[in-house]
Amino acid sequence: MTKTSPITGVVAIGRNEGERLKRCLRSVVGEDVPAVYVDSGSSDDSVAFVDKMGVPIVDLDMSIPFTAARARNAGYEKLVSLHPELDFVQFVDGDCEVVEGWLAEAAATLQDDEKLGVVTGWRSEIKPDETVYNAICHDEWRAPAGPIEACGGDMMVRRAAYDQIGGFNDTVIAAEDDEFCIRIGAAGWKLLRLPREMTRHDAAIYRFGQWWKRAVRAGHGFAQVGDMHKGYFAAPRRRVLFYAVVLPLLSVVGLLVWWPLVTVAALIYLASFAKTTMSLIRAGKTVGPAMHHALFMVLSKFPNLIGFIQYYQRKHRGSEMRIIEYK
Repeated sequence: MTKTSPITGVVAIGRNEGERLKRCLRSVVGEDVPAVYVDSGSSDDSVAFVDKMGVPIVDLDMSIPFTAARARNAGYEKLVSLHPELDFVQFVDGDCEVVEGWLAEAAATLQDDEKLGVVTGWRSEIKPDETVYNAICHDEWRAPAGPIEACGGDMMVRRAAYDQIGGFNDTVIAAEDDEFCIRIGAAGWKLLRLPREMTRHDAAIYRFGQWWKRAVRAGHGFAQVGDMHKGYFAAPRRRVLFYAVVLPLLSVVGLLVWWPLVTVAALIYLASFAKTTMSLIRAGKTVGPAMHHALFMVLSKFPNLIGFIQYYQRKHRGSEMRIIEYK
């Protein structure tokens, strides 16, 4: 088994992940690196299992609004206090297992280029064919390798880069990893996605309601991070406003004033569905799954819009930014 340099440590976060957390921590312990686990109020046997493994545990104060960003920051602080010699920290969600050899390769990549602040790889779903929702997640993770602007929460970060920007923003409830990466890049660091497997994820999305809440959360992230960093998420925000606001309004006007407008709106939705379907087929999907996936991609604009509204309501009222859970 590949062993990694002691300059690398791992922060895992989770709540009620059960078997997923066990796979996650076993994959890390198998790489023989120092690790900490941050628990956010689990009611299952997560804490007991981690304690038996001998992995240090950080119990978040749940009287303070929880965010994944706050959990990662707390884990980072604990890890570096225990191991001040570390240069790199791998963040991983508790529903993911780290692929053997990833930690060593990511650390070597960071060592080879002192200007690199973040290295990531590919996530893949453990059960992509179990539900259409898992398949959607699997496709989302397959972004092109090479220089990147941002990535998901599974990433290896250079401590100097993390410390320079002050870590994650605790108030960001979704797309906090994008927001973190934007500031890393703005501070002059490079970010890179390697063309190899990094983690295996278990989305475990079996119900439409779970998918809907996840899409609401994504919309909240589009709005919040786009508001914080002007121009970021501009394209997805435009698509949400067009497909979930402009076209429905056009349809209503058509029903009240001139019915051909309803046909125009319907044809635009159909064209978007057909374009997405063909794109997925070219990417290797068969016709049936491609059409099913495309339908959800078109539909997702509506829960995304709900996420937009929730963010701006919270901002206007000065309310706390609380997470939107889908599991």
